[in-house]
Amino acid sequence: MKICEIFQSIQGEGDLAGYPSIFIRLTGCNLRCKYCDTEYAFYEGKEMSIEDIMKEIGDYKSKYVCVTGGEPLLQEETPNLLKTLLNNGYKVCLETNGSLDISDICKEFEKYGEDFVISLDIKCPYSGMSDKMRLENIPLLREHDQLKFVVYDEEDYNYAKDIIKRFKPRCKIIIQPVWGTDYRRIAELMIEDGINARFSLQIHKIIWGERRGV
Repeated sequence: MKICEIFQSIQGEGDLAGYPSIFIRLTGCNLRCKYCDTEYAFYEGKEMSIEDIMKEIGDYKSKYVCVTGGEPLLQEETPNLLKTLLNNGYKVCLETNGSLDISDICKEFEKYGEDFVISLDIKCPYSGMSDKMRLENIPLLREHDQLKFVVYDEEDYNYAKDIIKRFKPRCKIIIQPVWGTDYRRIAELMIEDGINARFSLQIHKIIWGERRGV
């Protein structure tokens, strides 16, 4: 597998925000979002076996692992990595960008229950990638999975709100403003609407700023 970086930090996003977590960032992405903060993951990385990955994370104390990217599902070995992590007692969150079919992953990993979480992005218009989304993935998400909208402005927020209204997801819903934008306005809109979603800021950036490896 081609691995961009492995590190331990605080989970900064979504339902698990605040938990010490191990991050395994895979190389490669099929999208090019305007606000991407991990462009280095498009190409950088080194080949590692699953055994090498497990050995590297062995010294970390956290039992939460986030497999992210880039886009992890572009690599054929990703399901084997996920299984190895789960079979070794880790709680695993797979972050995927919403453009690829997740139906096989949902079926294959159903037996792991809440130890395996899918965090599915739906890209909003400002990203420039909203036309790449597979919205048919949304009904596949379970109650303990999460659906995340990264929103730049009110237009993005309304786009997310319309999708939520249309699909009525049973999973947890996260609305996360793009870093450095008008967080207060998005929060106010959520309060006005009484929307059933969690407002999320990137905690790791609040703590350490915009740096790699955190």
